[in-house]
Amino acid sequence: MENVVIIGTGCAGWTAAIYTGRANLSPLVLSGTQLGGQLTTTTEVENFPGFPEGVMGPELMGRMQQQAEKFGARVEYKKVVEIAKNDDGTFTIKTDSDELQSKTVIIATGAAPRYLGLENEMELVGHGVTSCATCDGAFYRDVPVAVVGGGDSACEEANFLTRFASRVYLIHRRDELRASKIMADRVLANEKVEPVWDSAITEYLTDEAGEVRAATLKNLKSGDESELEVKCVFVAIGHVPNSQFVGDLVDLDEGGYILQNAHSTGTKTPGVFAAGDVADHVYRQAITAAGQGCAAALEAERYLADSE
Repeated sequence: MENVVIIGTGCAGWTAAIYTGRANLSPLVLSGTQLGGQLTTTTEVENFPGFPEGVMGPELMGRMQQQAEKFGARVEYKKVVEIAKNDDGTFTIKTDSDELQSKTVIIATGAAPRYLGLENEMELVGHGVTSCATCDGAFYRDVPVAVVGGGDSACEEANFLTRFASRVYLIHRRDELRASKIMADRVLANEKVEPVWDSAITEYLTDEAGEVRAATLKNLKSGDESELEVKCVFVAIGHVPNSQFVGDLVDLDEGGYILQNAHSTGTKTPGVFAAGDVADHVYRQAITAAGQGCAAALEAERYLADSE
């Protein structure tokens, strides 16, 4: 019987492992299909405190893992497929290879950005394709970029990118934005933003170094195709939280994000906690995920102490 099983190895999961490890709870961390989470797909991270010169995403995740293991965290490379509550209040965690028992569970499985599904898209993430303007916008100073989407997130990304880019093309499949009026008015009033209506990207074009240099656009009304020169495409069409396996132990909002209790990382099931992007659709930053991982660990520790 484990004291704590942590599902996920992003910033939230590793931070939870560090704190529960230091509390002598010997946490078991289940890695899922992507060890290190979303940051392993990024290049340089400039906005994580403590790294004034920046740090590569995989390196940051590797350091977090080393720190967690230093304090006794154990890692198993398994994917969780189901969690069930036992009659005694403990939990059975079914993985793709076995079953585990634990007194508490911290779900830190994150959320996957929704991309366009183009042929070479995932290979270009970090090389001119990204889903996070606050993470990568500063790398594209004084060059043209594109944002794909028409909701509030796309408008926020576009406005933010005008701080750096020479031009921001806002590409949307319709002829009007889905965003709230205040967000739509703000982005359309920005002289550095140029909307590209009724259009979709059909192909990414790369230079000799394998970096994005342009995108092929298709007008969805006329069928005409054109080439748009941009150095980066920021895809802002939403995220998909990795919460499909949790069943009825937690409540989900309409987007699939786990609902936490007020002022807590706890869920409707005592002993089950949620941290990071699987529960946070507002901030979605490495540092906020780490903070929630800390909170979940402290709450799990207190839950165990109160249960004894």
